[in-house]
Amino acid sequence: MQCRFIINLMEIRYDPVVAICLLACQGFISTANAQAWGLPEMSKETEACLACHRLDKTPIYQQWGASTHYRANVGCYECHAADQGESDAFPHEGYSIATIVSPKDCGRCHVIQAKEFAESHHSKGGRILGSLDNVLAEVVEGNRGLVTPAFPNGNSAAAVSGCWQCHGAEIQVLPGGQLDPATWPNTGIGRINPDGSEGSCSACHSRHAFSSFQARHPDNCGKCHMGPDHPQMEIYYESKHGIAFRAFREKLNMDSSKWVVGEDYHQAPTCATCHMSATPTRPATQDQPEIPGLPVSHDVGLRISWNNRPEISVRPEVSDQKMGLPGANINWKVRRDHMKNVCTNCHGRQWVDNFYVQYDGLIDLYHEKFAEPGLELYNLAKPLLRPANFSNGLDWIWYEIWHHEGRRARHGASMMGPDYTHWHGTYEVAKHFYVEMTPELEDLVAKGKQSKDPSQQAAAEKLEKRLAEVLASTNHQWYLNRMDPAEKAERDRRQEEFKKRYKK
Repeated sequence: MQCRFIINLMEIRYDPVVAICLLACQGFISTANAQAWGLPEMSKETEACLACHRLDKTPIYQQWGASTHYRANVGCYECHAADQGESDAFPHEGYSIATIVSPKDCGRCHVIQAKEFAESHHSKGGRILGSLDNVLAEVVEGNRGLVTPAFPNGNSAAAVSGCWQCHGAEIQVLPGGQLDPATWPNTGIGRINPDGSEGSCSACHSRHAFSSFQARHPDNCGKCHMGPDHPQMEIYYESKHGIAFRAFREKLNMDSSKWVVGEDYHQAPTCATCHMSATPTRPATQDQPEIPGLPVSHDVGLRISWNNRPEISVRPEVSDQKMGLPGANINWKVRRDHMKNVCTNCHGRQWVDNFYVQYDGLIDLYHEKFAEPGLELYNLAKPLLRPANFSNGLDWIWYEIWHHEGRRARHGASMMGPDYTHWHGTYEVAKHFYVEMTPELEDLVAKGKQSKDPSQQAAAEKLEKRLAEVLASTNHQWYLNRMDPAEKAERDRRQEEFKKRYKK
């Protein structure tokens, strides 16, 4: 039995932060969903905050007043209180306060959610610092013109206002608990906080209402999951799922405390439905045993069976292992079964299984025809390139093939967006592979063979040989006008049949 009533809340009333911690420790927070039970009344510290915030004519008071926190008597002080020894603590109206509320702070009450989030890829988004993407924003696109107290040598404004706002910045604290303007404001999903925690709950649960409706809305994810390299929001709105959402969103009960697909709504899924939300337990029938439901999860990777971020897609447990995440022990088949659990609340099993055949087929096509030979050819060409990355045309061509177009094709297939799979995806991949990358490789070969440097000549010959092999392969021989005669005859037959069938 949970020891929910051993502590007299009024006895610990003098310190509401300690009260919340004790609530968590003593079982006042349900172990099923880590939902705080709340305080018996508003603390005197929060009342002191509200004496001003009621009058300062900012949205904070009204937003908080509409929140579950308000109804639980959890207010300003319970979230923003800080010990004097904390690096970002500063004195304010007689109290020690911190501006940033980190996942560690939220985790005092929301124990399970904080743990799940900490174990997710989302919380590690700030580790983009130093990556290939950030080299683009910091060096290629940017300069060191944004000088701040914590960065006297400057920062790139493109990185600060671009990359960091989605991925998260490493917050730098100035004397007196003030925050460096290059790193704050920032609600990037993987923000690196002064207390050592990674992530930002307010990336999705915007302050100070922390609305369930907003967190479940696809547009909430669209702050970051959009654009040329990861257009999940655009793909979603193109898909039948997004079309259904726009048609029936008034009927989705998105502000309901319990929001279980098939029970509380059935008209359409959102991003949260598929990647995070609960599913019901379905009783056994003559045809199948009982199907246990899934709990809500704040680790959005636990239902994903491909990580489509790299040049060549990998299974999610592989990328989890690289980042030292517990998901390394959860293989892609288990994750796919979890997603199928969601899908089969609306779709038949054959529908779901066949969708995954289509999805895997697109991944295989992209890998076999373009990604694997493209990466190999790019690496073979490196001895013939200028050493600085992105100082060569080939650098840009290959980067956009896999990072933009290849991702769009893969994400499009994963979310049933045909236009992004084809026109924004495989069409662009093929066009740039044949009309940009291949001619660029041929030019590099020609220049390398004319070089007086034997190593350049050898690299050019090696690249030329492999390029010829790739183009002569079954996947690419059409480019050399060497299509297999049997295949050509079959295509001609089908075209004639089509014309005859639809002849006016």
